[in-house]
Amino acid sequence: MIKGRITVLAVMVWTLVGAGQLFAQNARIKIDVERKVGEIDKLLYGNFVEHLGRCVYGGIYDEGSPLSDERGFRKDVLEAVKGLNVSITRYPGGNFVSNYHWKDGVGPKDERPPRMELAWARLESNRFGTNEFMQFAREIGTEPYFSVNMGTGTIEEAQQWVEYCNVAEGPYYAELRKQHGFAEPWNIKYWSLGNEMDGFWQMGHLNAEDYAKKAREAAKLMKLTSPDIKLIAAGSSNYRPDADPNEWNATILAELRDVVDYLALHMYVGNPSDDYYNYLSTPLVLEERTKVVKGLIAREMENADRGDREPIYIAWDEYNSWYRARDAETMAGTRALEELYNLEDALVIAGFLNAFVRNADIVKMANMAQLVNVIAPIFTSEDDMFLQTIYYPLQLFAQNVYGTSLDVFVDCDTYATDEFFVGLGESTTKQEAVPYLDVSAAYLNGEVIINVVNRHKDEAITTDIISQEGEFEGSVEIYEVNGPNVKARNDFGKTEVESKKLSPVKAKGEVFTYTFPAHSFTQLKARLK
Repeated sequence: MIKGRITVLAVMVWTLVGAGQLFAQNARIKIDVERKVGEIDKLLYGNFVEHLGRCVYGGIYDEGSPLSDERGFRKDVLEAVKGLNVSITRYPGGNFVSNYHWKDGVGPKDERPPRMELAWARLESNRFGTNEFMQFAREIGTEPYFSVNMGTGTIEEAQQWVEYCNVAEGPYYAELRKQHGFAEPWNIKYWSLGNEMDGFWQMGHLNAEDYAKKAREAAKLMKLTSPDIKLIAAGSSNYRPDADPNEWNATILAELRDVVDYLALHMYVGNPSDDYYNYLSTPLVLEERTKVVKGLIAREMENADRGDREPIYIAWDEYNSWYRARDAETMAGTRALEELYNLEDALVIAGFLNAFVRNADIVKMANMAQLVNVIAPIFTSEDDMFLQTIYYPLQLFAQNVYGTSLDVFVDCDTYATDEFFVGLGESTTKQEAVPYLDVSAAYLNGEVIINVVNRHKDEAITTDIISQEGEFEGSVEIYEVNGPNVKARNDFGKTEVESKKLSPVKAKGEVFTYTFPAHSFTQLKARLK
């Protein structure tokens, strides 16, 4: 593995210590509150509920269980979800939505038709649908985000769902909602125009031109029904060697630049070759893709006719690590996609969140896929539950990282990667200079929140944290996610990886020094005057 150092200096700086001995300087993180990237949107800390495996049934919803309330919601799951401060939740899919007809999931439960679920090979009872999800959303305090069926569905069906959810009274579907026992409209603001429509695996898959035509007409009907809704177009999800995701994104943006508010991107990563350092660098691929799409958006905004609306933003509305449950047995049925995560997975998730914050000017929504059991931070059995390793970095970001994203300077040692795996069937990528310290920072009301992943598997990294404007003052609050080794994981009755609040350190002046442990995620909260 080739090692280097990222630095702004032309020559290495050395510090003279003691009796004439030379030591290489510490790594450095420079914070300048005047170097602003953009405002951090609370919707970066979203999640995703799909009718897949045990995400809904046996996850958030378990009728008849002694652990559930009278509505069927698992009480232990509700408590864990509330701890994540989930800002927005996408529903009901995912691949599932491309053959889902929302009318099957409303009205008296015993009269709802069971259907073959073709995306993930299971029976869909439809006992959980629009109104059950909205009760769940209100209970956990999350913004609902619905995806309409742009595969086997029609544009009229999409319009009728908006009418059912958002129109107070009068037309047929608004009155139908009232007959179902929900007098007030749900007023769902965010709607995506299908899911992964560039993927050949999607039911009702369309090419870019045909998808754009259908999405435009669906959007027209939906906006005429509820003018204030925000629309999300299906961006690239197919990065296989025979696909051209940038061409797809360019076409969608050119055709829908005056229509939609976000472009949705998806990415899953993994470590099937057990190469720790390559795996820890995968969030940089997400960041590269973000910057490419940002450029495509900028080009289209020059000629867009959006009135006083904001420009199009990026929604990473599916992201996670997913590679263990990827074969025929683990991708279908009632126990589909049940990954058990370890510490290195948690560090990758922290890297994703750092990338979202570093690109807060263009990334305004992100949804970890998914919420419970299915590639999820929360895992249940019939009578128990535990929090997976990936729960903890998401929790720390969602509870603390708001305000203005800062353009942080980092000077530390680096390493190079080989070509490595990024999702099922995707082309590989190589990184030449991956910094051991992966950093983002936010500034809010005189406080700077610094998020640091130490990717080094074996070594702690002592780091000078430097303020370019203002001085540190008072105690620095410290939270750390770590474990005994990178393969450490949690299970029922066993917690090896969690978030710990450490003893604070005092900081005064322009610099304080902190040592980031090997294979760790650390969040520092410091006051500036």
